[in-house]
Amino acid sequence: MSPLKRITQALCITLFALFAVQVFAQEQRPGYGPSINITAAKKIAAGVVAECQGNKWNVAVAIVDTHGSLVYFERMEDTQTASMKIAIMKARAAATYRRTTRVFADVIAKGGPAIMTLPGVVASPGGVPIFVGGKIIGAVGVSGVTGDQDEQCAKAGIGKM
Repeated sequence: MSPLKRITQALCITLFALFAVQVFAQEQRPGYGPSINITAAKKIAAGVVAECQGNKWNVAVAIVDTHGSLVYFERMEDTQTASMKIAIMKARAAATYRRTTRVFADVIAKGGPAIMTLPGVVASPGGVPIFVGGKIIGAVGVSGVTGDQDEQCAKAGIGKM
């Protein structure tokens, strides 16, 4: 390999690493607490469904624990089929990365496509971590309408906990 190619390759790797550090060098990520239980998960899902029914939106809602394992799932009537898997993916991404899935969409909108190389990234709003006492206990994922509407419903559900 020519010296110019080596320098170019090293520069590309360095720039990618700097970009990745910038994206995730935000505030210190909160720690994990005890995983959400089924009772709390059902309350959140009920809040999501109530918000969506009030707006005449049909969605799927998934609640996962701190490890991204499914704790509770619900699908409203006439929700598009793809939304079932997407809701689970959004919840897992929010729990895994301890941030909303909106963050990924915002980074990509600013020209940061390298973030898509991270495993389990979902760049669509609607995945929101659930916090208790400053610690993450799980996450909720909602899919079925626009990303903003999905996120609105997720936050409404968390507010009912």
